[in-house]
Amino acid sequence: MTGNVTLTRFLKNVNKSKLAGNFAVSVELNKQIIFLKFFCEMGGKDLCLFDVDGTLTLSRLNCNLTHCSLLSPKTIDKKCVEEAYDYVFAQNGLVAYKEGKLIGKESILKYMGEEKLQPFINFCLGYMSQLSLPAKRGNFVEFRSGLINICPVGRSCSQKERDEFAAYDKVHRIREQFIEAIQKKFPDLGLNYSIGGQISFDCFPIGWDKTYCLKHIFPDRDTYGNIHFFGDKTFPGGNDYELFSHEAVIGHTVTSPEDTMEQLKQMYFS
Repeated sequence: MTGNVTLTRFLKNVNKSKLAGNFAVSVELNKQIIFLKFFCEMGGKDLCLFDVDGTLTLSRLNCNLTHCSLLSPKTIDKKCVEEAYDYVFAQNGLVAYKEGKLIGKESILKYMGEEKLQPFINFCLGYMSQLSLPAKRGNFVEFRSGLINICPVGRSCSQKERDEFAAYDKVHRIREQFIEAIQKKFPDLGLNYSIGGQISFDCFPIGWDKTYCLKHIFPDRDTYGNIHFFGDKTFPGGNDYELFSHEAVIGHTVTSPEDTMEQLKQMYFS
């Protein structure tokens, strides 16, 4: 029996912003690590999925090198992100790579069409124009391949402004109320709305949540044992909830990157 465990490997000295809001699944650790070898002989090879912001890193920041050393058996900083993992799932898994090759990509523009998309974006911009916040900057609507990201404070805000908005949002429920207003205005668009990170929320077609990655994983299901997922937004309405609560997944709620590392140590290194 192989002595490998499938865990995420993070790039050393690579800016994590390329994976912002996404999560990665990864490659096998060195089978000479004895405690992993023992675990696998007892329980088989596991596949671990990780959210990024709030789980492997602080929001929008680089991976702590101490954490990297736990998850990565060697330096792989010369590879691009897509080539550094067995799988990379961006935008809730709607843009998927396997062994560095693009294997799937969905388009929210194709799904919605311009005639529905523009009124939706116009409403969001109008709503945000009426908000009074601790700060407002730029890049309020970010159009991605598989989803639309709405950010009331603006994604170009500084880390200090990001933290200020996060604290303000906890008290005033800016994002929750924004989503409620969208749902009232567009009840028939067939979209889900998911709060993630500190400052924004995602809008995507029903079913295009993080469980979408499983369609790419299940063909290889027989090659590993349990599927674990670690995330910080695992509550209903959080962008980790659907994958966290999926019947085929063992979900783990974490409170910080340090908590993630501690849970992994308890699971695999104790």
